[in-house]
Amino acid sequence: MKVSISNLGILKKAEFDVGDLTIICGANNTGKTYATYALYGFLNFWNEAFVPDLLGTEAARKLLNNGSIKVALDEIFNKSRDIINDACTEYINHLPMIFAAPAKYFNTTDFRVTTTGIDFTEIEESIQSPGLNRKTFFHLIKKRGERFITVTVVAKAEDIDKASEEWVVHQINRDILQLLFGKMLPSPFIASIERTGAAIFRKELDFSRNRLLEHVSNREKEIDPYTLISTFYDRGYALPVNADVDFIRNLEDVVKRESIIAESNPDILKDFDSILGGEYRASKDGLYYIPEKSKTKLTMGESASSVRSLLNMGIYIKHLARPGDFLMIDEPELNLHPMNQRLMARILAKLVNASIKIFITTHSDYILKEFNTLIMLNNPNLIARHVMEKYKYQENELLDPERIRAYVAKKALIEIDGSLKRQRHNTFLKAKMSRHGIEIDDFDETINMMNDIQDELLYGG
Repeated sequence: MKVSISNLGILKKAEFDVGDLTIICGANNTGKTYATYALYGFLNFWNEAFVPDLLGTEAARKLLNNGSIKVALDEIFNKSRDIINDACTEYINHLPMIFAAPAKYFNTTDFRVTTTGIDFTEIEESIQSPGLNRKTFFHLIKKRGERFITVTVVAKAEDIDKASEEWVVHQINRDILQLLFGKMLPSPFIASIERTGAAIFRKELDFSRNRLLEHVSNREKEIDPYTLISTFYDRGYALPVNADVDFIRNLEDVVKRESIIAESNPDILKDFDSILGGEYRASKDGLYYIPEKSKTKLTMGESASSVRSLLNMGIYIKHLARPGDFLMIDEPELNLHPMNQRLMARILAKLVNASIKIFITTHSDYILKEFNTLIMLNNPNLIARHVMEKYKYQENELLDPERIRAYVAKKALIEIDGSLKRQRHNTFLKAKMSRHGIEIDDFDETINMMNDIQDELLYGG
């Protein structure tokens, strides 16, 4: 997936590919969070609100009458690029809500996503689609090698009679989109830079989730979910911050689940607990942190800042994470000691190798250097094997540089459409990548300058 952005906040023009591990570095106020929020907003919009015109009322009528239809994929494949482009165009209209900012700031903004390697024939997937009563209404099945999707009605006769053709068209179009594009454009989970505050003010920041769900379940006509969300959610916060708070407010429901990753990779949870130094517990009484080897229950306000900043990620790993997810973290090093920043890098690497796509922004040289260590250790030579054994690195931590995309957000000379010469603006520059790691000059320049200053003080230049 490639993302192209222009005229978004302080970002004049930027392009970046999304890899299995995507890293955006750079100084403050260079556009990292703008790009992160824009990408999160698009993936959220694609998975929650965008409804392409793939299946019409005639097909819906046939489905309800016959109980089953086959949806041919050739035509959808031929217009797949147009579908994504249409979603981008429609999404731009929602940017004021994504960023909680006036519409005038996005008059010239453009946001585009392009994908390569689309092959519907290789997809093997099934979806159980719920009706308005939460019971399964359709089954959608796509088998590997087939060029069609089989849609079957499994609802009871009384539920079928209540379903309008409009709703059937809307729901099946959403399900087909998810089935065909879900792995290329996955639903995102984000830990925003505001997550520490969200953990403290969990009860005060009530976004009326129950009212929202009630309104959705009682609707009789198609509603744009983003319009609905903007009606109920506080418009003073960007969508990723809203998502953080809404997630934390509903932890009692979330902690009832068990993530696939937690079951298959228990060492990831063990490493995370090493950083946390305790455990979280959520109940109807509230959310608490219990330090290791202690029975003391601390509220988030009483807990250390690192405990609050790790909350979203910890709950996600233990209760939600599954292969194919897209996890976005704004500054994973937030409030962490350098030793724990290194361990955080190793946890992120394990998640990548457990088939979770990771997207981070960071100011941490410790995280970057640890990534580089994991890249250099991914080598069959004897030295690498010796270092792994000596420092207790594991195979599922090692990183392949081919799976990584790294960028530096900074001002640089770039070509602007219609201009005869390059101009200096905020953009993203691709970092150099090799078997020796990722090269980020901005970090090295600052470290070298500090060393030069100290050398001059110690030795007189």
